[in-house]
Amino acid sequence: MEGTRARAAHGLPAAWLGIVAAGGVLSAMSAPGQTAGLSVFTDPIIADLGISRSGVSLSYLIGTLIGALALPFLGRAMDRWSLRATIAGIGLAFAGFLYALSFVVDATGLTLGFTGIRLAGQGALSLAATTLVARSITRHRGLALGLSSAIGSGGISIAPFALSGLVAGVGIQAAWRLEALAVLCIVVPTALLLRGASGRKPPVRLDAGFPDADGSGWTLAQASRTAMFWMLVAGVSVTGLLTTALAFHQISVLGAQGLGPAKAAANFLPQTISGIAATLGAGALADRIAPKYCVTFSMAAMAAALLLVPSVSPGWPAIAFGLVLGAAGGSLRGIEAAAFSRYFGTVHIGSIRGFATSIGLAATALGPILLSLARDIAGNYVGPLLVFAALPLVVGVMSVLIREPRALAAH
Repeated sequence: MEGTRARAAHGLPAAWLGIVAAGGVLSAMSAPGQTAGLSVFTDPIIADLGISRSGVSLSYLIGTLIGALALPFLGRAMDRWSLRATIAGIGLAFAGFLYALSFVVDATGLTLGFTGIRLAGQGALSLAATTLVARSITRHRGLALGLSSAIGSGGISIAPFALSGLVAGVGIQAAWRLEALAVLCIVVPTALLLRGASGRKPPVRLDAGFPDADGSGWTLAQASRTAMFWMLVAGVSVTGLLTTALAFHQISVLGAQGLGPAKAAANFLPQTISGIAATLGAGALADRIAPKYCVTFSMAAMAAALLLVPSVSPGWPAIAFGLVLGAAGGSLRGIEAAAFSRYFGTVHIGSIRGFATSIGLAATALGPILLSLARDIAGNYVGPLLVFAALPLVVGVMSVLIREPRALAAH
């Protein structure tokens, strides 16, 4: 489909929807490297490999942090080389790491495997999916990013249900291999169909006044000298830290509020529903209002979710908590790629978002252990979570006060 990007820029529905669908599918296929996709493997790993729960958690932490360190370099590669080739390479590497995990016998191998799938799955493939949409579509870009993110979020959300049955049926070794096969058969062919996804050259832009309207764009160095860049990074990081911490300990957190394990696990459903709705809404609003105000909403919702924890109880209070928490994470997912593109252009978007995503990925690694340590010190979850509510409140205030960058720094 030579010229897909040009046709998408002129608004042809087939090309526009094709890019959105491709981005959504690629994002959904990152599920084996996401916390949700890995969660169903935790207990079987402990049983099969004889590694303690703390040992598995430590492997996850180390693997995620190492993967985060490598992500900025992959972001630069997406700016320099063809996205088609880059995505295909990520798919091959991701499948290889998943396959290698089926042969792991100790904590060292598990840590290396976690490093690979966290880098290639949650990090690189997710980054490539949103970079593809941001760089290929100019008309209704926010809506396009929101739709593709919603597709990805939906796929990631249902992954634990599908994978739990797979692991129970065939065991973790065969499950790793089947995941590798799925990635190989879906990600690589999808990449090879993206003939219009070229390298650094931005698409033809219809809307004047955007950072790369003239074919230029902010570099990472230029963007990092603005307060807007660090506000967006802070929003991504705070959301990643808190949502991962709550998801990792959800059964325990809600259990302390009187919910049994089944009801605590079921709270993921309202989170998923409101998260997808918020992702779509934020993406659509990104085309109509300043994206930073969607960050304000996300941070307000995150603070509200944490402040609701003391009042959570079985029934509607728990459902309300799930809906607010899902809206917080979903709205941030729906806006962050559009915000970076809107304020800094798409020429260097891989480098810019690669750096931001690496910090956010590191935050997701730290979230669970920080909440666990805080709970040990305080003796409960309520006190620490009320303190943590200050983080999104600070970022929310920043988002209101910070001015939008209006002009490029000198090239």
